[in-house]
Amino acid sequence: MPKATQAPSGSRIFAAVAAGLFLLSTAACQYADPDTAYPRSRGDKGGGTYEPRESVFGGDGLQLFGGSDDSPQGGGGSGIGVNSFLWRASLDTISFMPLASADPFGGVIITDWYSPPETKAERMKLNVFILGRDLRADGIRASVFRQVQNGSGAWVDADVRTETSADLENAILTRARQLRIASIQ
Repeated sequence: MPKATQAPSGSRIFAAVAAGLFLLSTAACQYADPDTAYPRSRGDKGGGTYEPRESVFGGDGLQLFGGSDDSPQGGGGSGIGVNSFLWRASLDTISFMPLASADPFGGVIITDWYSPPETKAERMKLNVFILGRDLRADGIRASVFRQVQNGSGAWVDADVRTETSADLENAILTRARQLRIASIQ
């Protein structure tokens, strides 16, 4: 009597189909033309001439271990992709708040929620973005978030005065100018 053959199990069929789809999808990548998918300039819909954009790390790229910084704006030769005076001023200005994340290469500082001692039913959070290597007024952006506790104790988003972000940015810029002046003297 001939021996009955076993049908493949469901997991083996699934694995074979998944492997086949993976191979087909990666093989199809060789025919992709990235120039048609991504515009070359701000107004171009694809296929135009190349127009270089400002890099997150500045015109000189990422400098990990120093390097020269001949910028008249005083990047401080820090080797990071953002202005060192703005970076230090941002950390000084928001030092009373707990940090959730600080990325000196990308120029992003995110705080954790902070409740002032005098108002326990209110908390705030800040996001600070340093946008370049130059010490300029438009080189920093700050976002302020505020929440208050409702009657049941849950945190609810609340409005923030429109001037609050601008006031924070101005405080950071003032501190950055102080740091720059102190470094020259």
